[in-house]
Amino acid sequence: MNQPLVLVTGATGKTGAPLVAQLRERGVPVRAFVRRLDERSARLEAHGAEVVRGDFLDLASLRSALSEVDRAYFCYPPTREDLVDATSLFAEAAREAGVRGVVNMSQISALEASSSPLARQHWLAEKVLDWADVGAIHIRPTFFSENLLILGGGTIATEGRLYAPYGDEKHAPVAARDIARVVANLLLDPEPHLGARLVLTGDQLRSMAEIAEVLSSELERPVEYVDLSGEVWAQALAAIPTMTPSLIAHLRAVADEYKRGVFHARTDVVDRIGGAAPTPLAEFIREHRQAFGAEASPAR
Repeated sequence: MNQPLVLVTGATGKTGAPLVAQLRERGVPVRAFVRRLDERSARLEAHGAEVVRGDFLDLASLRSALSEVDRAYFCYPPTREDLVDATSLFAEAAREAGVRGVVNMSQISALEASSSPLARQHWLAEKVLDWADVGAIHIRPTFFSENLLILGGGTIATEGRLYAPYGDEKHAPVAARDIARVVANLLLDPEPHLGARLVLTGDQLRSMAEIAEVLSSELERPVEYVDLSGEVWAQALAAIPTMTPSLIAHLRAVADEYKRGVFHARTDVVDRIGGAAPTPLAEFIREHRQAFGAEASPAR
């Protein structure tokens, strides 16, 4: 049986890189769409992917990347402010190419009435892909487990503190590799899920204080959750080099929605479509002990 040619955008990212690896392990031909050629794109080539350089806002490069493609994963970086423009151009190129299965990386807070401009753009982007009639499936993950590393790894390592403005509400963090596994299976069998909006979560709902308890247990030292105001949170985010003003505004708005319960969800999508249970939070932390300032995981 011939395998479909799959285009993976955001191919060097948190979900794109494991998705390329997982598809190639199954013998699926993959074209990886990247912004620049570097050591990360070289790793994709080592997996056997065809690497193409392109720009989401360049229709000609999208047309070239989507030529002869059957299925595609659309994942746009949250640091940029032109998601709807990029989605529209991608949808047009995919429609012209006759693509019949696009898995779109959205988010759980993609709502018409969201107070976050980025979340509203995700809601509109979903509509654009639906209108394009390219077989869109929208995944709406909760917060990634990796957010603990990006937003808290430094202070957990140096201070034993996890700072965030989420109060006592809860979410079930999901690992990027689990999301990639779901995406892989959707791309290989999109028909039963066309038009769906799938919320992806991890295994257990926890408050940030409860997450700090898991961190304490796995790192074998105390980790305290410190609840911040939105204003102080925004100031702290501004000190992170990869943050942009628009992304900071998004994260601050999302924090308010988090406290209203928008992220309070536990679904079976990872188990049911991904084909395996979500990575437990404790296991994720154990695998990244050194990034949190602890020694490598002891033998157990």
